[in-house]
Amino acid sequence: MSRLVTLTGIGGVGKTRLALRVAADSTRAFADGVWFVGLGELRDPDTVVDAVLTALNLREGRGGPLETELVEYLTSRKLLLVLDNCEHLLEPTADLVHALLPACPDLRILATSREPLGVGGEAALRVPPLTMPEPNHRSGIGGGLGHYEAINLFTERAAMAVPGFAVTDTNQDAIAKICRRLDGLPLAIELAAVRLRMMSLDQILQRLTDSFALLTTGSRGAPARQQTLQWCIDWSYELCSPDERELWGRLAVFCGSFELDAVEGICTDPDGEDQIVNLVGSLIDKSILIREEVGEAVRYRMLDTLRDYGLERLLGTSDFAALARRHRDWYEHLVVQSESDWIGARQVTWLVRLDAEQPNIRAALQFCLTRPGEADTGLRMVAALYPYWRVRGRLREGMRWHAQLLTVQDGAAGVEQIKALYVLSVLSGLHGDPEAAALYAQRGRVLADQLGDSTAAALMADAAGHQALFARDFATASELFACSLTTFRKDGHLLYMIWSLLGLASASDAAGNQARSEECWGEILALTESRGETVYRGWSLWGVGKMAWDRGECTHARELLNQAVQFARSVDDRISAVGCMEVLSWIAVDEEAPRRAAKLMGASEALARMVGSPSRLYPSLITHHTRCEREVRRVLGDRLFETEFRHGLEMSFEDAAAYALNERSQPVSSAGPEPTSLTRREQQVAELIAEGLTNGAIAGRLVISQRTAQGHVEHILSKLGFTSRTQIAAWIIEQRQGQ
Repeated sequence: MSRLVTLTGIGGVGKTRLALRVAADSTRAFADGVWFVGLGELRDPDTVVDAVLTALNLREGRGGPLETELVEYLTSRKLLLVLDNCEHLLEPTADLVHALLPACPDLRILATSREPLGVGGEAALRVPPLTMPEPNHRSGIGGGLGHYEAINLFTERAAMAVPGFAVTDTNQDAIAKICRRLDGLPLAIELAAVRLRMMSLDQILQRLTDSFALLTTGSRGAPARQQTLQWCIDWSYELCSPDERELWGRLAVFCGSFELDAVEGICTDPDGEDQIVNLVGSLIDKSILIREEVGEAVRYRMLDTLRDYGLERLLGTSDFAALARRHRDWYEHLVVQSESDWIGARQVTWLVRLDAEQPNIRAALQFCLTRPGEADTGLRMVAALYPYWRVRGRLREGMRWHAQLLTVQDGAAGVEQIKALYVLSVLSGLHGDPEAAALYAQRGRVLADQLGDSTAAALMADAAGHQALFARDFATASELFACSLTTFRKDGHLLYMIWSLLGLASASDAAGNQARSEECWGEILALTESRGETVYRGWSLWGVGKMAWDRGECTHARELLNQAVQFARSVDDRISAVGCMEVLSWIAVDEEAPRRAAKLMGASEALARMVGSPSRLYPSLITHHTRCEREVRRVLGDRLFETEFRHGLEMSFEDAAAYALNERSQPVSSAGPEPTSLTRREQQVAELIAEGLTNGAIAGRLVISQRTAQGHVEHILSKLGFTSRTQIAAWIIEQRQGQ
């Protein structure tokens, strides 16, 4: 069996659908999971590895090549990667697969593409159309039509369009003929089935029969199935109203999924705003748009084949350039607004939204990069995205966009350019490149002096403070952070204040001024807590907790750190979690729980390998860690220490967070197909599913991220052998009845 299987075929034949089905059926075969990586929304070949890292919930943090980090992570893991829609990125995808498979013996890759990747050992399987009855098939309703995939799909979609629709003795021949006319292509069948709202089966069949005669005249050069699909999309387009056609084309400006407010802001003329909701609903009814829920939000997307069709129509008009600019302007406003709201109660909502909008944001940045005179707007966007990139650990992505936009920026020096140099300096230092950090800081200082702007000067003082911190010159770092903080206090710029306070807390602690450090942590906590902020509140709880541990207040320190872990988990902030688990391991040493300490050290190390260690900013951590590890090894012995450490090292982030919070597993008697056990957190999630809560609502109730909630749901389905939330709810009810 090949370790690389590529499903090939024309658009609309069902490659993604089949890959998802294979992935779902294969979950139990892979101890480390099945991971889906959608490449269809990417346009930059350099982002393929980034997409895989993001899908695996890995972060950039150690400064080495991304491929190396990915190989190191996957080498000891048994998992399946599903790489979907590779055809427009064949070369970088093939290069990545070629690097991964020889180095990762238990890795399997399932790809979908309109053509093979061309990698040695690849098994390319052309996806056939759905099964259909033969032309001479004649049988009653019980004669087996239900065994044919095309018939089942048509019936399912027809019942959604016309409630109560079913296969009968009188209509089954027409349905079979329709499916044969459509060559068993899933997308074509779906588009035809929704026409039952306005046509009868015989009318649909007649239209398809007439068109089939045209297709077989040889007037088109494409293969027959491709002609069939093209005609079916043409037909769907022609049956749309002029307003629906126009919106279909305009929606092709989006990459990936999008929300209604974006449609209203980008695709709607002032005199058509009242109709937009109805038009979107109509395109959903016609299967042009797909509706999906992401947390509490409703988002829409088009299949790639339909988006490509709409884009062809859009490119043929004079609207494309204006629409692309409106798309950029709208997403510029979105990311700038996210930065202004960052220190507030909406931060978690912004994180979820920015996660979902990454394809559109990258498209907007690409517009800025490739259009003359647009670099300043792009620099405003990337500066606003800096807090997001930091918490998500996407250091290299932030550095890449900043550097590229600075290269094409050709106007007079302004605040946007200085902010970009500030971010590049800090990110370069965090990425382990002090020379680049110093270079960008120097360039920024020169421009800030020329501009005479106090905020710009303070930003560059903050950048110089980070540079001194990385160089272990803690006294100078403290002075620089104190200087920038004074200016930001006068300006009232809350986000910049918190950045300088974080730097001053770190530098003061490293310089031995614990009182000043604790004062800074306390101020950050007060500022963030009063505004309902999450990310920096979690960081400040870690800082205050560490200070409490320094004073020997283990119980209080543990309470603070547990809160910090909960905040980190709620926003998937693994950078903060590393430091929390490290200090919790020290507390376990003090409380004479050496095995727990070793396991927490392993969990912290596993996260640090993915996101980087906070010891770059907090060098005292190394001293404390060395002392505590030495003590645990003395008590346990090297062999038992390594065993427990390895157990922690193999934990997922979710499991490590649950262990740190003492959310231990508990046995649950199963009414499912086989005995199983859920962790305490999984049991809570299952109970909330039974109450009818969505993943977003579960995340809000348990103070976890939506991604974490989704992970718990998937684990529950896998453990219980179920395929739907309804089965989980029924299982919970049975459990209650049995108690």
